[in-house]
Amino acid sequence: MITFSDLELVTAISSAESLSEAARKLRVTTAALSIRLRKLETQLGVKLANRSSRRLALTEDGERLADEGKRLLQSLEELSESMVADDGQLQGLIRLAAPFGFGRLRLAPVLARFAKLHPNLRVELDLRETPWPDRSNCDAVIHIGAITDSSWTAQVLASNERWLCASPIYLTQSKPLTEPDQLAHHRCICIRENDEHITYWHLSKGSDRRSVRILPAMMSNDGGVARRWAEQGLGLVLRSQWDVTESIANGNLVRVLPAWEFDTAPILLLVPTRKNRSQKVQALSSFLKEAFKATVTDCV
Repeated sequence: MITFSDLELVTAISSAESLSEAARKLRVTTAALSIRLRKLETQLGVKLANRSSRRLALTEDGERLADEGKRLLQSLEELSESMVADDGQLQGLIRLAAPFGFGRLRLAPVLARFAKLHPNLRVELDLRETPWPDRSNCDAVIHIGAITDSSWTAQVLASNERWLCASPIYLTQSKPLTEPDQLAHHRCICIRENDEHITYWHLSKGSDRRSVRILPAMMSNDGGVARRWAEQGLGLVLRSQWDVTESIANGNLVRVLPAWEFDTAPILLLVPTRKNRSQKVQALSSFLKEAFKATVTDCV
């Protein structure tokens, strides 16, 4: 008989490129997973996966079992979520993924308050460079920037303006900067994220919209690193409002070209469409929207 753990095994393999990746998802060793897979194939009398040193792929039978397994596991999860304790408290596990910087600085404190309100709910936060679409198995994902994917429902938590900033020392030692075209004569610190084209900065003032080509003097895929470089006087940085508000308040950074608006990168809560009606996800969504609404108000 096919068990619950068998279904978890096959669905994990279906979304992994190797046995080792599937093993990490299930928190078992590669050897243990391989033994379980061979045992299941022997039990069913069919080959479920083709494996090589570089790649793992399900067979047609394996794909059919994985598809049915996903459906059954989802039904079990929905049944579990429908069972609410007598005191109305949420139970079970909620998994949330978010980018490193935003997750550490802004999201983690908010989740701590959410967890105190729901002590019977286990909260798992996974921080990574690109949480979407990497963590499609999560209940929700925080993503910065627009997306177009019908399998996810997007809710805007904050508009998230981007501000051009530099340290006071850099500005006193550099050429004047009163117009966007003058950016070509300045050191620019760029952030490589979400596959965006980083050599152009787009900005507008009323009906005047411009795209300025940037030659990065320094570049990183970590926004926090880029901000700290700017604080040390190494150049201009275009960074999310939530990340530079404190640095501006304490005088480490100064906003540059404040009359111009740069393209925003909205902070989104992404929920797999199939989980939209989950009580725990709805509770998390409502809490985050209120929390970040208050945070944005405080930042302005």
